[in-house]
Amino acid sequence: MKWQGRRGSSNVRTSSGGGKMLGGGIGGIIIAGILWLVFGVNPMTALQTGQVVAGGGDNTSTEPATSDDRDTQFVKVVLADTEAVWHQVFNEAGQTYQEPSLLLFNNQVSSACGSATAATGPFYCPGDQTVYLDLSFFAEMRQNLGITGDQQGSGDRENQGKAGDFAQAYVISHEVGHHVQTLLGITQQVSQASRQVTQTQANKLSVLQELQADCFAGVWAHRNQQRTESIVAGGFLEAGDVDEAINAAGQIGDDRLARASGGAVVPDNFTHGTSQQRVYWFTRGLENGNVQTCDTFSGAL
Repeated sequence: MKWQGRRGSSNVRTSSGGGKMLGGGIGGIIIAGILWLVFGVNPMTALQTGQVVAGGGDNTSTEPATSDDRDTQFVKVVLADTEAVWHQVFNEAGQTYQEPSLLLFNNQVSSACGSATAATGPFYCPGDQTVYLDLSFFAEMRQNLGITGDQQGSGDRENQGKAGDFAQAYVISHEVGHHVQTLLGITQQVSQASRQVTQTQANKLSVLQELQADCFAGVWAHRNQQRTESIVAGGFLEAGDVDEAINAAGQIGDDRLARASGGAVVPDNFTHGTSQQRVYWFTRGLENGNVQTCDTFSGAL
């Protein structure tokens, strides 16, 4: 993925304080399948399972991200890319896109959705319209998934760390997809409907919400490729990037994670969708770049 030398977002901030520490978390799931972190945990789901403590409020002071380390700069560029694409999409629909914030934190953080630790994974909080990301997440991906330049047989310093960039960008674009759902009123509809149905039915709505965010991430990748073709030769995607994201999507389905943890595969307990579903909806958005094809709900709301 080609990202160096392009504009970074001014909406990336860093935490200069921490929230209260949580006990438990999803350590067991991470041990069984570290790829859960690739797409994080939607707070709407986490609130149901106790992975985020509701009502904590945001008592974390923040400041603009000024670090020049590679991961921070990468996050800034990717968020700027999402801003450019979603401004375009909303403008085409005669609407105005409101940019989310992205907060980088270490170990723990407080949000309008409550307090969370790094174990929660990247997440979006609709209460403060902010994406939360612990940078140790990228280190986890590189360490546990073997994502380094050497994996491609390169070994040269220029390519070190480049492999896996698009999977990391997909993480951010998926969470921004939840922000788009909030702006469109979808998040609010899901929340209201979930309170009026059984837990099994609420889980199904959560799956549809996650799959739509996957599709939105695909839409972003498609449109950003078109947009950047006039900025960098061949656009921002490089050979193998799409396969990398599809492979990641195929490994973080609820069914695969359940098997990896040694548990039973119980579809009624799914909250993010099967591997096949996640690959399908990301690919659907990627192929056409049309938001209208991301209607995963099909009358369910």
